[in-house]
Amino acid sequence: MKKYINRSIFYALLAMVGGVFYREFTKIMSFTGTTALGKVHVHLLVLGTFVYLIAALFSKQINFEKEKSFKVFKYVYDVGLLLTVIMLVVRGITQVLAINISKGLSASISGVAGIGHILIAIGFISLLLSFRKACE
Repeated sequence: MKKYINRSIFYALLAMVGGVFYREFTKIMSFTGTTALGKVHVHLLVLGTFVYLIAALFSKQINFEKEKSFKVFKYVYDVGLLLTVIMLVVRGITQVLAINISKGLSASISGVAGIGHILIAIGFISLLLSFRKACE
């Protein structure tokens, strides 16, 4: 349980850093439009902090850590979340700084973020399957 709470705290701190960076960076750059940086805080808070808090709560009631699907969650989910957040930051910085990037680079950023989202989905479904299997 403690390791999930620690992971939740880690993501909560990252979420706060992401939120402060978004607010301060856009203010310093006098940027008033919408940017992908605004989504970093929410992604980290909900997909990082809350998911691991839920896992911590379930770990007190059921032993899902022994399930094979949980191992998939452990290795895939964090990679997907961090990959997604990194691409949101990259996209957001280019938007705020009004950097003209090529269509290929723009597509690459979107593609890598998409892969991150797919990994998050695989990890999350694996976590839910491990909960279900442990309850049988």
